[in-house]
Amino acid sequence: MADDHTHVQEFFTARAADWDTRFPDDGPAYAAAVTALGLRPGDAVLDAGCGTGRALPYLRDAVGPGGAVLGADLTPAMLEAAVHAGRHRGAQLLIADVARLPVADGALDAVFAAGLIAHLPRPGENLRELARAVKPGGLLALFHPIGRAALAARQGRQITPEDLRAEPNLRPLLAGSGWRMTSYTDESDRFLVLAVRGD
Repeated sequence: MADDHTHVQEFFTARAADWDTRFPDDGPAYAAAVTALGLRPGDAVLDAGCGTGRALPYLRDAVGPGGAVLGADLTPAMLEAAVHAGRHRGAQLLIADVARLPVADGALDAVFAAGLIAHLPRPGENLRELARAVKPGGLLALFHPIGRAALAARQGRQITPEDLRAEPNLRPLLAGSGWRMTSYTDESDRFLVLAVRGD
């Protein structure tokens, strides 16, 4: 686990300072994904792997002043960038591993996770931990501001049938981790999977 953590932290620490300038036009995609999640005023929501906090203002607007927004990330430099950008206002930021969330069972109404699934060292276990923290009937959004093909092209690679984010792979992975997939969208300008926590 330490090796997994070190690798992820090194990857994102090296990129934290210019992360937002590399992807300056993603805001509307984040806003649309948060809207699709269907949060209600007063909800408690976690941005898992929140990075520089790009989703935090939209999550805060969705849950309103009576709601709670947590942003958890393993990389301190990313959270520092979120504070520097002013996205921490109205949210509680935590240096935390999504494999061991510092929240009680069923404490959350929803989890928003942008770009997270590719960085999970043990996807089944990690998704189960997210399910533990969410009440039955709670919501999960797995999001990326571009689709799988566009992301693969950006990274200079090909999509393979083993891709974790492919629907035939992701649907049973979610089902085995306490989630029921309710929608799957993989378009050039958006990857968004919505799921509901089982009973």
